[in-house]
Amino acid sequence: MGREWKTVKLGELLELLTDYHANGSYKKLKEHVTLLDEPDYAIMIRTTNFENNNFDTSLKYITKDAYEFLKKSKVFCGDIVMNKIANAGSCYYVHNFKQPVSLAMNLFLLRIDQSLAIPKYIFFYLKANENYVKSFAEGSVTKTITKKAVKNLDVTLPSLSKQKAIAHILGSLDDKIELNRQMNATLEGMAQALFKSWFVDFDPVIDNALAAGNPIPEAFAARAETRRKALADWTVNRDVAKHFPAAFQFSGEMGWIPKGWEMTKISELLEVKYGKAHKNLSEGHIPVYGSGGLMRHADKSLYEGESVLIPRKGTLSNILYLNEKFWTVDTMFYTIPKIKFTPKYMFYHLKSLDFESMNVGSAVPSMTTKVLNELLVLMPEKMMLQNFDAILNSYFLKIKENNTQSKTLSNLRDTLLPKLISGEIRIPEAEKITEEALA
Repeated sequence: MGREWKTVKLGELLELLTDYHANGSYKKLKEHVTLLDEPDYAIMIRTTNFENNNFDTSLKYITKDAYEFLKKSKVFCGDIVMNKIANAGSCYYVHNFKQPVSLAMNLFLLRIDQSLAIPKYIFFYLKANENYVKSFAEGSVTKTITKKAVKNLDVTLPSLSKQKAIAHILGSLDDKIELNRQMNATLEGMAQALFKSWFVDFDPVIDNALAAGNPIPEAFAARAETRRKALADWTVNRDVAKHFPAAFQFSGEMGWIPKGWEMTKISELLEVKYGKAHKNLSEGHIPVYGSGGLMRHADKSLYEGESVLIPRKGTLSNILYLNEKFWTVDTMFYTIPKIKFTPKYMFYHLKSLDFESMNVGSAVPSMTTKVLNELLVLMPEKMMLQNFDAILNSYFLKIKENNTQSKTLSNLRDTLLPKLISGEIRIPEAEKITEEALA
């Protein structure tokens, strides 16, 4: 580390250090601020968003009036958000949002004076020294970090130009990881949309029925009008529909369904298997899943191949699709396909069901094999399942490639981070390594 590096207190670099409660008393906040589930004027950024890096599906919103009331904790691009309770000291760098953002409870907002330091460099410095930051948190049960402690954190600074270079190197890796995440979200959305179009809205069947002049059930009248316009505008790929029927038939269980399709039980398509205890497994590279998702990595697998995972206890709606070696614990069923080309179709079908309403537990939400095996499924003809499987294979393969690359880049970032921050590795060398990784 050269002479140009200096150590200062974080408080010396702060233009602003604030939180939600700076806007008024609990009574005033309760009167003026209500969290909304539906999109509105501003996003209320919460711990759950930045800890899970999820700004797509778990957002809360506030009105314009509430946003203006919370004027002391407006969040802008380049700000740093820090957890002040529980996982106290963990940080998130705020990127550019498409709408206004406000700070929720249990967080600090740090705004860096950019004439003294580069905000993204400070963020990476705090990440590289997270254990040091968290050591300032106090409390026997719930750890809390105070404003005073935040201001007293030591920060080592090179020149502004070197700060900028370090931030660019690490930021370029983060940017690619985020781009991969966004691409995966798009691909997952495309897969979900295709399932809905083919097997819920029955668009190809409606297209064929319209072309053949066959009657359209009243239940699909509005959809048929939309498809009629799309057909007239030549915005529909007619090749997609050639393997689908051109008429509907009435089913007592599900109403109108495509002609020739049948209702069957899940037990005819999937064998539902119990997970097993994992505590005696050694550490390894094979993912272990519970009803809450990924738990750890072990040295042994319970199954290898395509499988739909269905929670047995806990979060019943957390349906997962895997095509790899894995282990599930006793809170998560795994399944073995009985018919080719069905796993991806069954994954999206099961995701569309309201499993919470099927809960058979009292204290803990629960699911049984008896309930699962008796569930009815609409079964398309084999060619349609094969085509669906082929299209989704390309999506899922790209998602897997993106995840593999992101893991590699994440490991590289975490390796370079402390070395750059400490001056152990020179900037030109780190730039070369990063460029090669991103090529």
